[in-house]
Amino acid sequence: MSSGSVIHWFRKGLRLHDNPALVAALKPVNGEILRLKPVYVLDPWFVKHAKVGPNRWRFLLQSLEDLDSSLKKLGSRLYVVRGSPVETFESLFHRWDVKRITWEVDTEPYAKERDAKVEKLASDKKVEVVTCTSHTLYNPEQVIAKNKGATPLTYQKMLSLLAAIGPPPKAVESPEELAKEAKASKNDLEKTKYDLPTLEELGVKEADLEPCLFPGGESEGLIRLADKISMQNASWVRSFEKPSTSPNSLSPSTTVLSPHLKFGCVSARLMYWKLEEVYRGAKHSQPPVSLHGQLLWREFFYTVGSNTPNFDKMEGNSICRQIPWGEDKERLDAWAEGRTGFPYIDAIMTQLRKEGWIHHLARHSVACFLTRGDLWQSWEKGQHVFEELLLDADWSLNAANWMWLSASAFFHQYFRCYSPIVFGKKTDKDGAYIRKYLPIFKKFPAKYIYEPWEAPLAVQKAAGCIIGTDYPRPIVNHAVASKENMGKMKAAYDAAKAGAGEAPPTKRKQSEDKEPKTKKQKKMDSFFKAEN
Repeated sequence: MSSGSVIHWFRKGLRLHDNPALVAALKPVNGEILRLKPVYVLDPWFVKHAKVGPNRWRFLLQSLEDLDSSLKKLGSRLYVVRGSPVETFESLFHRWDVKRITWEVDTEPYAKERDAKVEKLASDKKVEVVTCTSHTLYNPEQVIAKNKGATPLTYQKMLSLLAAIGPPPKAVESPEELAKEAKASKNDLEKTKYDLPTLEELGVKEADLEPCLFPGGESEGLIRLADKISMQNASWVRSFEKPSTSPNSLSPSTTVLSPHLKFGCVSARLMYWKLEEVYRGAKHSQPPVSLHGQLLWREFFYTVGSNTPNFDKMEGNSICRQIPWGEDKERLDAWAEGRTGFPYIDAIMTQLRKEGWIHHLARHSVACFLTRGDLWQSWEKGQHVFEELLLDADWSLNAANWMWLSASAFFHQYFRCYSPIVFGKKTDKDGAYIRKYLPIFKKFPAKYIYEPWEAPLAVQKAAGCIIGTDYPRPIVNHAVASKENMGKMKAAYDAAKAGAGEAPPTKRKQSEDKEPKTKKQKKMDSFFKAEN
């Protein structure tokens, strides 16, 4: 029997189902089945320097624990190796006599650079490399090629390209068993040097963690997928329209599958085709607002992000409006720490810090507030805070959404602004959400809870919350700040148009009480012809 082995390198894609690169690792090499070595590389530099908050570290560790448990049921295990990827594999290629290495394609800049180095190392060491696309529905390069080498910059253009390409591939099955030759040796199964990290090793104090509302891992992800997207839940799935869901409900009004998609605990392709099963033969909502539409937004932002240099920055980013944002650390910190004096905004940021997840319209509200709405701070600063605190922090989606909400790219109706007072009242007029995350307002009258500074002092005293003492005064006057900021946005837009030789836009009426709307999308009833 050969002593050689095959490595499958887990990075994202922390699952056994729909993992074509893992399946490729199990195929014979020169007619021989070799021992499978499923590897996760924990880079100490990344642990020390990455913007990863305690909630996301916990979610990752839970996902690795679940993956290790699933592999052990097959007679293998997860080998967690500490070190930089290149140095790690240089050692392992030799020590394990590696003949092939497989991994799932990652389109982020850091990942591309890292993978190119490992691929060169493998080539030098005569190790075969197999990579597969499975984190996204489509290979972004395929979409760009379909567009004659140009990156699609509108959602509608993206949909037309995908309609021309056809439906995404179906998810591949999980391996049900391993050949005897592929299983781990008894010695390897007992080795502690490859054990999972602890929260302490990841720099997390367990005592500081809030209760876990959204556990990580493939098993949990598949349970959530089955619960949310099923024939039993068909009415909700078919009628789902993202803008109609509530940003301040006391329990999530959406699927909360985003953290599982971010880490690849659940396959986007599996989710897509599960939705297709529920949709088939029935009337249902359409992109951009449907659940299929949400997966296609993800696909769109991944495609643009993969082919746009400096996508997560303003400078050097060809699609990003250049806006002279302010730099005020006190304002940024007050926003990030939930101390703005606007209860709706502060409740959202408190939920984010405690739980690691907030509704997409809540993200819209706080992003608009930080940037063009009220505080005039750079979207990059907000992006960094979300990168740390969100369970589902995803490089492409995070950057794209911050550019969108700051009207820097994708969305340009800067005169539409989320009010930090009016918007939350639409779905929670009594302020139950605010009371949940800001208990200081437990006894505050609903009449004043969105603008407590307007409450008479006697009311504040009776409620046990004195504004300016027990809770901050508003950091800005919203009516004044938002108007000033619209003037600054108009100036930035006019300057860009003047530089491009275009006429400046005519002035539009300000609208504060509604969600900013995109252009009406055409009906997508026949977007894809479903496979029978």
